Amino acid sequence: MKKFAKILIFIFLLVLIAMPILSFAAEPLVKCGTEVYPPGTPPSPEGKILEGTIKNPCGFTDFLSLVNRVIKFVLFDLALPVAAIMFAWAGFLMVTAGGSTERVTKAKRIFTNVAIGFIIAVIAFLVVRTILAILGFKGDWIGF
Repeated sequence: MKKFAKILIFIFLLVLIAMPILSFAAEPLVKCGTEVYPPGTPPSPEGKILEGTIKNPCGFTDFLSLVNRVIKFVLFDLALPVAAIMFAWAGFLMVTAGGSTERVTKAKRIFTNVAIGFIIAVIAFLVVRTILAILGFKGDWIGF
């Protein structure tokens, strides 16, 4: 019975954690190429039939916007919370070490690896941001 309760609690927590992620699933990554002229749309002034064609076709700026959004998601919505959780775990290990040099060493190694990994992620973000700026992307940026 205890094992069943643990499984039930785990599933409940998993669903609770996944709900915010699923609620944002409706927003498209790129806001272009999503609208189509419906049937019965009158022709354009030039005489072109618009029915079934895309209203807002994608361009190079939209591709750069996609890259920007993916990088922001990976860095701020994935890497930052994971780094915070790992820092908390390393702190917990260090506080509960009880004088064990092995556990203190493990906690320090976790601190170091998380810091190095997050610094690499931020540097990668800045490199991609610089490349996007060189390519002429004029989208909305987050500022540091």
